[in-house]
Amino acid sequence: MSRADKTGLIHIYCGDGKGKTTAAVGLAVRCAGGGGNVLFFQFLKGNRSGERAVMKNIDGIDLWDGPEDIKFVWNMTEKEKAEMREYYREKFNELRAAAPDHDMLVLDEVIPALKYGFIDTEELLRFFTEKPQGLELVLTGRDPDERLVEAADYVTEMKKIKHPFDRGIAMRKYIEL
Repeated sequence: MSRADKTGLIHIYCGDGKGKTTAAVGLAVRCAGGGGNVLFFQFLKGNRSGERAVMKNIDGIDLWDGPEDIKFVWNMTEKEKAEMREYYREKFNELRAAAPDHDMLVLDEVIPALKYGFIDTEELLRFFTEKPQGLELVLTGRDPDERLVEAADYVTEMKKIKHPFDRGIAMRKYIEL
């Protein structure tokens, strides 16, 4: 079956709970393990998270680097935000251009990138309708725009019931990093 014969659907992993990126990574591994080709990019994250070390060694996963180090948005100056906006808009255009060569495109943390204006919501929605027919598109992040939710085929909300951060426990290596 060619990519053009498949129906590629749109997934959103959202919510305030842990597991959005983990779910997207799992789906990417499943796709690659089944012989598919995945393009994976992380917005608003550096290139040091644990999942990256494994994914870069998996045949079928094309893991693109983002900025080496990135601040939390609320710690960025207006100039840094403007630079990130330019960087991510260019990167999004590159990802769209590369998408037809893949079975799956994962845009990890794209939803907050939309919220902060680093990517244009209208452009992403347009990509939903223009994407290759067989491309599975996976988005992650908190509080997706209702238009994204309406256009998606799968929407899974990770709901926090309890989290160690609430007790002052910082992100831990192997678990959140």
